Amino acid sequence: MCLERDLKQILEKVGKDKHFINESFLLGCTDKSEPQFSLEVGEVERSALEQECRGTFVDLRKAFFMITPSESALAAKGQALLRWHQTNGFCSATGQPTTRNQSGSFRVCQSSGITYYPKMSPVVIVLVSDGSRCLLARQAMFPPGMYSALSGFCDMGESVEEALHREVAEEVGLEVENLQYSGSQHWPFPQSSFMLACHATVNPNKTQVNIDKAELEDARWFTLEEITTALQNPPRNPREQPPVFWVPPSYAIANQLIREWANQQQLLRSTHRLK
Repeated sequence: MCLERDLKQILEKVGKDKHFINESFLLGCTDKSEPQFSLEVGEVERSALEQECRGTFVDLRKAFFMITPSESALAAKGQALLRWHQTNGFCSATGQPTTRNQSGSFRVCQSSGITYYPKMSPVVIVLVSDGSRCLLARQAMFPPGMYSALSGFCDMGESVEEALHREVAEEVGLEVENLQYSGSQHWPFPQSSFMLACHATVNPNKTQVNIDKAELEDARWFTLEEITTALQNPPRNPREQPPVFWVPPSYAIANQLIREWANQQQLLRSTHRLK
């Protein structure tokens, strides 16, 4: 109750009625059964809110380098849920306004009775290796110097395997062979994605990359030494100049793929030295 009281006081100081807090959405609960909410404050004067909260707003992608994994997951879910409510205010069948339930877990069209639930779009993300190097790429929208694993949306009717084969062939002109599932993750960009992460290998004699410039700005092979350096030297401060080459933050599942590959390569090298 103390936090709720403090928040109401802050909202009143920046010109919002204390009942504005009722527009928040329930995200879940902590291990101690403390409820967690997200609240859209875009219409509040930014400088005034920063002053009252004694902080500074930071782009969410950059914030992932500054906050813990649990905080990252909460922020990602909060942004995704807020964005979903912003874009689902009307029924696609009748054009009539939809209304939210109390917690914000769904919206209903009172005219048609249709219930709308938040959705995630399935996206495959794959780290391709030729046995001794891994392939990373960057889009023009990425921050300068950042490279990541290949990714793309699953087409209607596709399996994960089919989507991975197609995306790699389309974006870099390579034919993948073996696939290994790694894990999954919710990602709030571009419009709430469900990331399905895999490792894939290509024939070491067929590694010529043909970049689809409509999709990627660059793609190239990286050695274990380059990857290790990037993992050990992430951007520390989003306001400073980033390294020449860096990878996504530790919270991102792309980082997990890259670390898994690096660990596997180091294990293989250690095994060879013992022989």
